[in-house]
Amino acid sequence: MDVEQWLDDVAAPSRVWYLKRLSANDTQRSGSHQAGPYIPRDVMFRLFPTLNRPSDENPGLCFDLTVDGTSASHTTRARAVWYNNKLHGNPQGGRNEGRITRLGGASSPLLDIENTGALAVLAFQRATPGNPAQCRVWICSRVEEDLVEGRWGPVEPGEWLLVDFDLPAKVPASRSPCWLQPDDIPSGWLANYPTGEEIIRKAVELRPLDESSPDSRLIERRKCEFEIFRSLEEAVELPVVQRGFEDLMSFIQRANTILQRRKSRSGLSLELHVKTVLNEENFDEGHHYSYQAKTEQGKRPDFLFPNENAYHDPVFPGDRLRMLAVKTTCRDRWRQILNEANRIPTKHLLTLQEGVSPEQYREMRDAGVRLVVPTPVHRAYGNEIRREILGLHDFLQELRTL
Repeated sequence: MDVEQWLDDVAAPSRVWYLKRLSANDTQRSGSHQAGPYIPRDVMFRLFPTLNRPSDENPGLCFDLTVDGTSASHTTRARAVWYNNKLHGNPQGGRNEGRITRLGGASSPLLDIENTGALAVLAFQRATPGNPAQCRVWICSRVEEDLVEGRWGPVEPGEWLLVDFDLPAKVPASRSPCWLQPDDIPSGWLANYPTGEEIIRKAVELRPLDESSPDSRLIERRKCEFEIFRSLEEAVELPVVQRGFEDLMSFIQRANTILQRRKSRSGLSLELHVKTVLNEENFDEGHHYSYQAKTEQGKRPDFLFPNENAYHDPVFPGDRLRMLAVKTTCRDRWRQILNEANRIPTKHLLTLQEGVSPEQYREMRDAGVRLVVPTPVHRAYGNEIRREILGLHDFLQELRTL
Protein backbone atom coordinates (compact mmCIF):
# COMPACT_ATOMS: atom_id res chain seq x y z
CA MET A 1 0.00 0.00 0.00
CA ASP A 2 1.35 3.43 -0.93
CA VAL A 3 0.50 6.60 0.95
CA GLU A 4 -2.34 7.63 -1.39
CA GLN A 5 -4.01 4.23 -1.01
CA TRP A 6 -3.49 4.46 2.75
CA LEU A 7 -5.06 7.92 2.93
CA ASP A 8 -8.12 6.64 1.06
CA ASP A 9 -8.28 3.61 3.34
CA VAL A 10 -8.31 5.66 6.57
CA ALA A 11 -10.70 8.36 5.29
CA ALA A 12 -13.99 7.21 6.75
CA PRO A 13 -16.75 8.32 9.12
CA SER A 14 -15.74 8.38 12.79
CA ARG A 15 -12.10 8.95 11.75
CA VAL A 16 -10.14 11.98 12.87
CA TRP A 17 -6.75 12.77 11.36
CA TYR A 18 -4.10 14.66 13.31
CA LEU A 19 -1.24 15.87 11.12
CA LYS A 20 1.98 17.30 12.54
CA ARG A 21 5.71 17.34 11.97
CA LEU A 22 7.56 15.29 14.56
CA SER A 23 9.72 17.50 16.77
CA ALA A 24 12.79 16.38 18.65
CA ASN A 25 10.66 16.38 21.81
CA ASP A 26 8.23 13.97 20.14
CA THR A 27 10.92 11.48 19.19
CA GLN A 28 13.32 9.82 21.61
CA ARG A 29 16.09 12.38 21.44
CA SER A 30 15.68 13.18 25.14
CA GLY A 31 15.50 9.54 26.19
CA SER A 32 12.46 10.29 28.33
CA HIS A 33 9.97 7.49 28.96
CA GLN A 34 7.30 10.10 28.23
CA ALA A 35 8.52 10.66 24.67
CA GLY A 36 5.75 10.62 22.09
CA PRO A 37 3.75 12.97 19.87
CA TYR A 38 2.42 16.09 21.54
CA ILE A 39 -1.32 16.68 21.08
CA PRO A 40 -3.04 19.92 22.22
CA ARG A 41 -5.47 19.38 25.09
CA ASP A 42 -8.54 20.45 23.12
CA VAL A 43 -7.64 18.03 20.35
CA MET A 44 -6.95 15.26 22.86
CA PHE A 45 -10.39 15.74 24.44
CA ARG A 46 -11.98 15.69 20.99
CA LEU A 47 -10.29 12.38 20.24
CA PHE A 48 -10.77 10.90 23.71
CA PRO A 49 -13.59 12.75 25.52
CA THR A 50 -13.30 10.57 28.65
CA LEU A 51 -9.86 12.06 29.35
CA ASN A 52 -11.38 15.42 30.24
CA ARG A 53 -11.32 14.72 33.98
CA PRO A 54 -9.47 17.63 35.63
CA SER A 55 -10.12 16.20 39.12
CA ASP A 56 -7.97 13.15 38.26
CA GLU A 57 -4.21 13.52 38.05
CA ASN A 58 -2.76 12.53 34.66
CA PRO A 59 -5.80 10.60 33.36
CA GLY A 60 -5.08 8.20 30.53
CA LEU A 61 -6.46 5.37 28.45
CA CYS A 62 -4.95 2.66 26.26
CA PHE A 63 -5.65 1.86 22.63
CA ASP A 64 -4.08 -0.05 19.74
CA LEU A 65 -1.72 1.98 17.55
CA THR A 66 -0.23 0.70 14.29
CA VAL A 67 2.44 2.45 12.23
CA ASP A 68 2.01 1.50 8.57
CA GLY A 69 4.28 2.24 5.66
CA THR A 70 7.42 0.61 7.00
CA SER A 71 8.87 -2.69 5.76
CA ALA A 72 6.87 -4.36 8.53
CA SER A 73 4.05 -2.59 10.35
CA HIS A 74 4.60 -1.83 14.02
CA THR A 75 1.73 -2.30 16.47
CA THR A 76 1.70 -1.45 20.15
CA ARG A 77 -0.73 -0.85 22.99
CA ALA A 78 -0.28 2.91 23.28
CA ARG A 79 -1.57 5.30 25.92
CA ALA A 80 -3.23 8.69 25.51
CA VAL A 81 -2.53 10.76 28.60
CA TRP A 82 -3.38 14.23 29.81
CA TYR A 83 -0.44 15.35 31.94
CA ASN A 84 -2.20 17.81 34.24
CA ASN A 85 -0.04 17.95 37.37
CA LYS A 86 0.02 21.72 36.90
CA LEU A 87 -3.52 21.53 38.30
CA HIS A 88 -2.48 19.25 41.18
CA GLY A 89 -0.03 20.98 43.46
CA ASN A 90 2.63 22.04 40.95
CA PRO A 91 1.37 25.27 39.36
CA GLN A 92 4.83 26.60 38.46
CA GLY A 93 6.79 23.65 37.10
CA GLY A 94 3.98 21.24 36.26
CA ARG A 95 2.68 20.14 32.89
CA ASN A 96 -0.69 20.65 31.27
CA GLU A 97 -0.47 18.89 27.91
CA GLY A 98 -1.57 15.80 26.02
CA ARG A 99 0.75 13.13 24.64
CA ILE A 100 0.69 9.67 23.12
CA THR A 101 3.08 7.41 25.07
CA ARG A 102 3.98 3.71 25.45
CA LEU A 103 4.87 3.46 21.79
CA GLY A 104 7.19 0.51 22.08
CA GLY A 105 10.52 2.17 22.77
CA ALA A 106 13.30 2.40 20.21
CA SER A 107 11.54 -0.06 17.89
CA SER A 108 8.76 2.45 17.19
CA PRO A 109 9.16 4.58 14.05
CA LEU A 110 7.42 7.39 15.96
CA LEU A 111 10.38 7.46 18.38
CA ASP A 112 13.10 7.11 15.73
CA ILE A 113 15.22 10.26 15.97
CA GLU A 114 15.88 9.99 12.22
CA ASN A 115 12.20 10.82 11.71
CA THR A 116 12.59 14.17 13.48
CA GLY A 117 11.02 16.76 11.21
CA ALA A 118 8.97 14.21 9.26
CA LEU A 119 5.28 14.77 8.59
CA ALA A 120 3.19 12.21 10.48
CA VAL A 121 -0.47 11.45 9.86
CA LEU A 122 -2.23 9.92 12.87
CA ALA A 123 -5.64 8.58 11.83
CA PHE A 124 -7.71 7.97 14.97
CA GLN A 125 -10.79 5.77 14.98
CA ARG A 126 -13.26 7.01 17.57
CA ALA A 127 -14.50 4.51 20.10
CA THR A 128 -18.03 3.22 19.49
CA PRO A 129 -20.09 0.62 21.38
CA GLY A 130 -18.32 -2.67 20.85
CA ASN A 131 -15.38 -1.07 19.00
CA PRO A 132 -12.55 0.44 21.08
CA ALA A 133 -10.53 3.44 19.94
CA GLN A 134 -7.55 2.75 17.70
CA CYS A 135 -5.04 4.65 15.60
CA ARG A 136 -3.14 4.06 12.38
CA VAL A 137 -0.08 6.13 11.55
CA TRP A 138 1.88 6.97 8.43
CA ILE A 139 5.27 8.74 8.65
CA CYS A 140 5.95 10.44 5.34
CA SER A 141 9.03 10.46 3.19
CA ARG A 142 9.95 13.68 1.38
CA VAL A 143 7.91 12.71 -1.71
CA GLU A 144 4.99 11.52 0.40
CA GLU A 145 4.91 14.83 2.25
CA ASP A 146 4.19 16.59 -1.04
CA LEU A 147 1.32 14.20 -1.76
CA VAL A 148 -0.25 14.68 1.68
CA GLU A 149 0.18 18.45 1.68
CA GLY A 150 -1.23 18.51 -1.85
CA ARG A 151 -4.49 17.25 -0.36
CA TRP A 152 -4.67 19.33 2.81
CA GLY A 153 -2.21 22.18 2.47
CA PRO A 154 1.14 22.79 4.20
CA VAL A 155 1.78 21.59 7.75
CA GLU A 156 4.56 23.67 9.27
CA PRO A 157 6.85 23.04 12.27
CA GLY A 158 5.09 23.72 15.54
CA GLU A 159 1.68 23.76 13.81
CA TRP A 160 -0.87 20.98 13.38
CA LEU A 161 -3.89 20.20 11.27
CA LEU A 162 -7.05 18.37 12.32
CA VAL A 163 -9.29 16.67 9.76
CA ASP A 164 -12.56 15.37 11.20
CA PHE A 165 -14.69 13.33 8.80
CA ASP A 166 -17.77 13.74 10.99
CA LEU A 167 -17.56 17.40 11.99
CA PRO A 168 -16.28 20.58 10.37
CA ALA A 169 -12.97 21.87 11.64
CA LYS A 170 -13.44 24.07 14.68
CA VAL A 171 -12.03 27.56 14.78
CA PRO A 172 -10.21 28.14 18.09
CA ALA A 173 -12.48 29.77 20.67
CA SER A 174 -9.72 32.17 21.74
CA ARG A 175 -8.30 34.03 18.76
CA SER A 176 -5.16 36.11 18.80
CA PRO A 177 -5.30 39.87 18.16
CA CYS A 178 -4.01 39.05 14.68
CA TRP A 179 -7.24 37.25 13.78
CA LEU A 180 -9.04 39.90 11.76
CA GLN A 181 -12.74 40.38 12.28
CA PRO A 182 -14.71 41.07 9.07
CA ASP A 183 -14.79 44.83 9.78
CA ASP A 184 -11.01 44.86 10.26
CA ILE A 185 -10.23 43.34 6.85
CA PRO A 186 -9.30 45.94 4.20
CA SER A 187 -12.19 46.09 1.75
CA GLY A 188 -9.93 45.55 -1.23
CA TRP A 189 -8.75 42.23 0.17
CA LEU A 190 -12.23 40.75 -0.02
CA ALA A 191 -12.48 41.59 -3.72
CA ASN A 192 -8.89 40.72 -4.67
CA TYR A 193 -6.82 38.43 -2.47
CA PRO A 194 -3.74 40.31 -1.17
CA THR A 195 -0.19 39.34 -2.02
CA GLY A 196 2.11 37.77 0.54
CA GLU A 197 3.93 41.09 0.90
CA GLU A 198 0.65 42.86 1.74
CA ILE A 199 -0.27 40.33 4.43
CA ILE A 200 3.20 40.57 5.95
CA ARG A 201 2.96 44.38 6.04
CA LYS A 202 -0.27 43.93 7.99
CA ALA A 203 1.54 41.56 10.39
CA VAL A 204 4.26 44.17 10.90
CA GLU A 205 1.57 46.77 11.59
CA LEU A 206 0.10 44.52 14.30
CA ARG A 207 3.52 43.44 15.59
CA PRO A 208 5.60 46.60 15.03
CA LEU A 209 9.33 47.05 15.49
CA ASP A 210 10.20 47.04 19.18
CA GLU A 211 13.10 46.16 21.44
CA SER A 212 12.71 42.42 20.91
CA SER A 213 15.42 40.42 19.18
CA PRO A 214 15.25 39.69 15.43
CA ASP A 215 14.66 36.05 16.36
CA SER A 216 11.58 36.75 18.47
CA ARG A 217 10.22 39.25 15.94
CA LEU A 218 10.52 36.69 13.17
CA ILE A 219 8.65 34.01 15.12
CA GLU A 220 5.91 36.27 16.47
CA ARG A 221 5.23 37.97 13.16
CA ARG A 222 5.06 34.70 11.30
CA LYS A 223 2.45 33.45 13.77
CA CYS A 224 0.58 36.71 13.34
CA GLU A 225 0.72 36.48 9.55
CA PHE A 226 -0.68 32.94 9.67
CA GLU A 227 -3.61 34.14 11.80
CA ILE A 228 -4.27 37.00 9.38
CA PHE A 229 -4.20 34.56 6.48
CA ARG A 230 -6.59 32.14 8.19
CA SER A 231 -9.04 34.86 9.17
CA LEU A 232 -9.06 36.25 5.65
CA GLU A 233 -9.47 32.79 4.17
CA GLU A 234 -12.49 32.16 6.38
CA ALA A 235 -14.04 35.53 5.51
CA VAL A 236 -13.61 34.93 1.76
CA GLU A 237 -14.20 31.20 1.40
CA LEU A 238 -16.72 30.29 4.10
CA PRO A 239 -19.61 32.19 2.44
CA VAL A 240 -18.80 30.43 -0.83
CA VAL A 241 -18.89 27.04 0.84
CA GLN A 242 -22.12 27.85 2.65
CA ARG A 243 -23.82 28.86 -0.62
CA GLY A 244 -22.95 25.47 -2.08
CA PHE A 245 -21.88 24.42 -5.56
CA GLU A 246 -23.77 23.66 -8.75
CA ASP A 247 -21.67 20.60 -9.58
CA LEU A 248 -18.77 18.52 -8.32
CA MET A 249 -16.24 20.08 -10.69
CA SER A 250 -16.97 23.56 -9.32
CA PHE A 251 -16.31 22.28 -5.81
CA ILE A 252 -13.03 20.61 -6.86
CA GLN A 253 -11.83 23.73 -8.64
CA ARG A 254 -12.54 25.90 -5.61
CA ALA A 255 -10.82 23.45 -3.27
CA ASN A 256 -7.74 23.37 -5.51
CA THR A 257 -7.63 27.17 -5.55
CA ILE A 258 -7.64 27.23 -1.74
CA LEU A 259 -4.90 24.59 -1.49
CA GLN A 260 -2.70 26.31 -4.06
CA ARG A 261 -3.08 29.62 -2.23
CA ARG A 262 -2.02 27.94 1.01
CA LYS A 263 1.03 26.38 -0.64
CA SER A 264 2.00 29.67 -2.25
CA ARG A 265 1.75 31.49 1.06
CA SER A 266 3.80 28.85 2.86
CA GLY A 267 6.49 28.77 0.19
CA LEU A 268 7.33 32.48 0.33
CA SER A 269 6.30 33.52 3.83
CA LEU A 270 9.49 32.85 5.76
CA GLU A 271 11.90 34.45 3.31
CA LEU A 272 9.73 37.58 3.08
CA HIS A 273 9.75 37.84 6.87
CA VAL A 274 13.55 37.50 6.88
CA LYS A 275 13.76 40.24 4.23
CA THR A 276 11.64 42.53 6.43
CA VAL A 277 13.87 41.91 9.46
CA LEU A 278 17.01 42.60 7.41
CA ASN A 279 15.62 45.97 6.36
CA GLU A 280 14.70 46.80 9.96
CA GLU A 281 18.22 45.89 11.06
CA ASN A 282 19.66 48.48 8.62
CA PHE A 283 20.74 46.06 5.91
CA ASP A 284 20.01 47.83 2.62
CA GLU A 285 18.89 45.69 -0.29
CA GLY A 286 21.34 45.96 -3.18
CA HIS A 287 24.11 47.26 -0.92
CA HIS A 288 24.29 44.96 2.11
CA TYR A 289 22.38 42.04 0.59
CA SER A 290 20.76 40.79 -2.61
CA TYR A 291 17.50 38.85 -2.65
CA GLN A 292 17.07 36.04 -5.19
CA ALA A 293 20.31 37.00 -6.97
CA LYS A 294 21.74 34.83 -9.76
CA THR A 295 24.88 32.76 -9.25
CA GLU A 296 26.28 29.90 -11.37
CA GLN A 297 24.01 28.16 -13.91
CA GLY A 298 21.17 30.51 -13.07
CA LYS A 299 20.94 29.33 -9.45
CA ARG A 300 19.15 31.72 -7.10
CA PRO A 301 20.07 31.53 -3.40
CA ASP A 302 17.55 33.32 -1.22
CA PHE A 303 20.04 35.88 0.11
CA LEU A 304 23.59 36.83 -0.89
CA PHE A 305 25.82 39.06 1.24
CA PRO A 306 27.02 41.69 0.68
CA ASN A 307 25.40 41.66 -2.80
CA GLU A 308 25.27 40.06 -6.23
CA ASN A 309 27.91 42.36 -7.74
CA ALA A 310 30.42 41.46 -5.03
CA TYR A 311 29.76 37.77 -5.61
CA HIS A 312 30.53 38.04 -9.33
CA ASP A 313 33.58 40.25 -8.78
CA PRO A 314 36.61 37.90 -8.83
CA VAL A 315 38.65 40.48 -6.89
CA PHE A 316 36.21 40.59 -3.96
CA PRO A 317 37.54 38.33 -1.15
CA GLY A 318 35.64 35.04 -1.03
CA ASP A 319 35.94 34.83 2.75
CA ARG A 320 33.77 37.97 3.04
CA LEU A 321 30.90 36.43 1.07
CA ARG A 322 27.93 34.76 2.75
CA MET A 323 24.73 33.15 1.56
CA LEU A 324 21.58 32.39 3.52
CA ALA A 325 19.05 29.85 2.32
CA VAL A 326 15.60 29.88 3.94
CA LYS A 327 13.58 26.68 4.33
CA THR A 328 10.75 26.13 6.79
CA THR A 329 11.84 22.50 7.19
CA CYS A 330 15.30 21.18 6.38
CA ARG A 331 14.82 17.40 6.51
CA ASP A 332 16.15 16.23 3.10
CA ARG A 333 15.63 19.73 1.67
CA TRP A 334 19.02 20.97 2.89
CA ARG A 335 20.77 19.18 0.04
CA GLN A 336 19.10 21.52 -2.44
CA ILE A 337 21.30 24.43 -1.36
CA LEU A 338 24.72 22.79 -1.76
CA ASN A 339 25.39 24.09 -5.28
CA GLU A 340 23.61 27.44 -5.05
CA ALA A 341 26.79 29.54 -4.60
CA ASN A 342 30.06 27.84 -5.56
CA ARG A 343 32.26 30.66 -4.23
CA ILE A 344 30.88 30.22 -0.72
CA PRO A 345 31.96 26.93 0.91
CA THR A 346 29.85 27.35 4.07
CA LYS A 347 26.13 27.55 3.33
CA HIS A 348 24.01 29.11 6.05
CA LEU A 349 20.50 27.70 6.24
CA LEU A 350 17.72 29.32 8.27
CA THR A 351 15.00 26.87 9.29
CA LEU A 352 12.11 26.58 11.73
CA GLN A 353 12.35 22.78 11.97
CA GLU A 354 12.12 21.65 15.58
CA GLY A 355 15.28 19.61 15.87
CA VAL A 356 17.33 17.26 13.69
CA SER A 357 18.91 13.94 14.56
CA PRO A 358 22.63 13.91 15.48
CA GLU A 359 23.39 11.78 12.41
CA GLN A 360 21.62 14.14 10.05
CA TYR A 361 23.26 17.14 11.68
CA ARG A 362 26.72 15.60 11.22
CA GLU A 363 25.92 14.95 7.56
CA MET A 364 24.84 18.57 7.09
CA ARG A 365 27.89 19.91 8.91
CA ASP A 366 30.25 17.71 6.90
CA ALA A 367 28.66 19.05 3.70
CA GLY A 368 29.37 22.63 4.82
CA VAL A 369 25.87 23.60 5.99
CA ARG A 370 25.59 25.82 9.07
CA LEU A 371 22.16 26.00 10.67
CA VAL A 372 20.56 29.32 11.62
CA VAL A 373 17.58 28.72 13.91
CA PRO A 374 15.54 31.44 15.67
CA THR A 375 16.46 31.27 19.34
CA PRO A 376 12.90 30.43 20.58
CA VAL A 377 13.27 27.15 18.64
CA HIS A 378 16.72 26.28 20.05
CA ARG A 379 15.23 24.36 22.96
CA ALA A 380 14.00 21.73 20.49
CA TYR A 381 17.61 20.80 19.66
CA GLY A 382 19.87 18.53 21.65
CA ASN A 383 22.63 20.13 23.70
CA GLU A 384 25.36 18.80 21.41
CA ILE A 385 23.75 20.56 18.42
CA ARG A 386 22.48 23.62 20.26
CA ARG A 387 26.04 24.65 21.06
CA GLU A 388 26.86 24.97 17.36
CA ILE A 389 23.76 26.43 15.70
CA LEU A 390 23.36 30.16 15.27
CA GLY A 391 20.42 32.38 16.06
CA LEU A 392 19.33 34.98 13.52
CA HIS A 393 20.81 37.72 15.73
CA ASP A 394 24.14 35.83 15.80
CA PHE A 395 24.18 35.55 12.02
CA LEU A 396 23.45 39.27 11.57
CA GLN A 397 26.25 40.13 13.98
CA GLU A 398 28.62 37.99 11.93
CA LEU A 399 27.56 39.88 8.80
CA ARG A 400 28.24 43.19 10.50
CA THR A 401 31.83 42.15 11.27
CA LEU A 402 32.41 41.68 7.54
